[in-house]
Amino acid sequence: MATSGNDLSAFDKKVLDDSAHFRVGIVVSDWNAEITHALRDGALEVLRASGIPEEQLVIRAVPGAFETPLAAQWLLTNGRCDGVICIAAVIRGETAHFDFVSSGTAHGVQNVGLKTDKPAIFCVLTDDNIEQSRARSGGVHGNKGVEAAVACLQMMKLRASIATESRSGSLSTWGVGML
Repeated sequence: MATSGNDLSAFDKKVLDDSAHFRVGIVVSDWNAEITHALRDGALEVLRASGIPEEQLVIRAVPGAFETPLAAQWLLTNGRCDGVICIAAVIRGETAHFDFVSSGTAHGVQNVGLKTDKPAIFCVLTDDNIEQSRARSGGVHGNKGVEAAVACLQMMKLRASIATESRSGSLSTWGVGML
């Protein structure tokens, strides 16, 4: 999470290794495009740096944040993606609409991951104003799209390693401290 004055988008470059075989989806909201497109670009920079070929990056636009979970589910089931990043920006207004959209989107993205048994990464900014969103989409707090791509790579690798270990029978030897 971003803390005042800190850019937390730095990451260990080793997370980029052995990623070229993954197929990754990005669902990006057209609402607040200045912000969401910057987040998308940050995520794409990481995914490309990891060696994932362009033809294995599936990018789909949706009208708003609330639509991201369904599109993510389609990509994870029908699009044969190994993971998906849901990108949106919900900026507080004068009504409770912010609360409903933010909560519904968060629960929706979580449910997609659980339902499909694949990483569905929540890269949805929920800020009080546009300045906060700018600070988190390439500004003083880094780019949350970068962080989301790193999280997606980590989770796809974890899923693959657990599947491999489960098939080989070594999963039961894991200790608590090994995660």
